[in-house]
Amino acid sequence: MAWLSYSSLIPPNLFILLAMIGVLIAWRRKPFGLAVATAAIGLVYLSAMPVTAGLLIRWAEAIAFDEPTLPSDQPPGVIPGVIPGAIIVLSADARRSAVPGVPDTVGQLTLERLAEAARQQRRLGLPILVSGGGPRGASLAVLMSRVLQEDFRVPVQWREERSRNTFENALYSAEILRGAGIPAALVIAHPWDMARALWSFRAIGYPVVPSPTPEDGSPPLSVAAFLPQVPALLESYYALHELTGLAWYRVRYGHR
Repeated sequence: MAWLSYSSLIPPNLFILLAMIGVLIAWRRKPFGLAVATAAIGLVYLSAMPVTAGLLIRWAEAIAFDEPTLPSDQPPGVIPGVIPGAIIVLSADARRSAVPGVPDTVGQLTLERLAEAARQQRRLGLPILVSGGGPRGASLAVLMSRVLQEDFRVPVQWREERSRNTFENALYSAEILRGAGIPAALVIAHPWDMARALWSFRAIGYPVVPSPTPEDGSPPLSVAAFLPQVPALLESYYALHELTGLAWYRVRYGHR
């Protein structure tokens, strides 16, 4: 299904697609088509409300942070049995250049993770592994390594460039660190993206401690929280992408 992207099937994108299908159906079967379009538009509206987006994000985070986190004022080793010996930074997005002579670089989400990795590296002194492949051009790991070393002045010890998704991030990163004699690590991702990462590392049997990027506080509840906003639609996408992806990973990789 190369003609239909994976992201098109993740809500709320899926709701928009269903709305269009409903409109097309309505040209031939009006009641049924209008019912589909109305339901889909209603779901888009719900996804675009800050109150809904906030609930979805908190839900995704709650799944992840049933696991213990590394307290900001404590050294590694405070969690029994897990002593991180390295920092794993999982890739998120990239900015692919269409201008000759202008190199690709990391996207905003990946940059936020790299900033957290630099902070933890200076605090803990642990070596860093960056993880992320890429369909074309330089891998995400190469782009991440470049930004950490050139912009943050933080060294990168290992680059994992084979992975195509979060499970493979975990699989290949653990393979590199086990080969280096490091039995556990700190893993950096966004709070709403951490559930799939932790599940993946547990599935392959490699102990990690989550170190999420800083997050904004929840806005106060007001009338505006029930009105559609573009940032809320994006938050809903992130949360639903995570929840859908986690369910798929349990089906796809749960037998390991």
